[in-house]
Amino acid sequence: MTIRHWRRFSNRCRNITWLFIASASLSGLLSMPMDSSALTGRIVIAGHGPEQPMMQDLARAYEKLHPGTAIDFEWDKTVRASKMVKDGDAQIAVTDHSDADLRVVPVAWDGIAVIVNFANPLTELTSHQVRGLFSGVITRWSQLEGADRSVEVITRSARDNVTAGFEASVGLTGRMISGSSAKSDQQTLRLVSGRDSAISYISLGAALRAQEDGIPIRVLTIDHVEPGEPTVSSGAYPLRRPVLLLTRKQPEALTQSFLTFVQSTEVQPLIRTMYSPLRPELPVSTPDVRQPQDAKPAS
Repeated sequence: MTIRHWRRFSNRCRNITWLFIASASLSGLLSMPMDSSALTGRIVIAGHGPEQPMMQDLARAYEKLHPGTAIDFEWDKTVRASKMVKDGDAQIAVTDHSDADLRVVPVAWDGIAVIVNFANPLTELTSHQVRGLFSGVITRWSQLEGADRSVEVITRSARDNVTAGFEASVGLTGRMISGSSAKSDQQTLRLVSGRDSAISYISLGAALRAQEDGIPIRVLTIDHVEPGEPTVSSGAYPLRRPVLLLTRKQPEALTQSFLTFVQSTEVQPLIRTMYSPLRPELPVSTPDVRQPQDAKPAS
């Protein structure tokens, strides 16, 4: 599935998400077994990355199936999600790296898009060229047969989950150039779409939706592989990070029920609106070298 086809598919999925859940004809989801006497209570999900919209969709769908439950979110850049689970302040942490003290439940792959302004004539890069651009070795677009302009690198916070995944994917951990900084996918899109010489990276789902909405950016092919659900899932597209749910080793019954729900095939269309649902037969690896999510940035 190419970029064009996947973004159309993603947009259609986004538009029918809640219709999918509500439709009585889709009995697979609505007939999932539940014990209403046992499934009551509250779950707190903690995180600070771009996964919040997907997790909120999953939470609302679960609550529709289990009227006696409530799922709340602690979601902010300052949230120390894994620690909240360990301290009992949250039942689930959403992250992209494991923790030896917690149970890890893989959910999806998040492709990472390298984006440039639509006025930039480039359509693809190699991983080597990506490293050169984001490390400051390549400083002018003319070095890549582009316009004779200086490259403007838009970086992200070191605590951003997407940053860690991007650095690990291209072998740039700790070696990223300092440039203009963006705090979110939305701010990154605004900066790149408004600056002809800019380049940055965001979650692939967000990039494809932006293109569908007419925002003037271009998603680049990497190593001759177009980013799409099959190539992200298989690893053929090299820039990706896992989306993981962390819980206590022995979660409560309500938490376990939600995890089972999230891993079911019936809810994969909800995940697919932003990410590539994880294929259970494929191994999940997390970056070996990165700044832990709960660590404070070095001063």
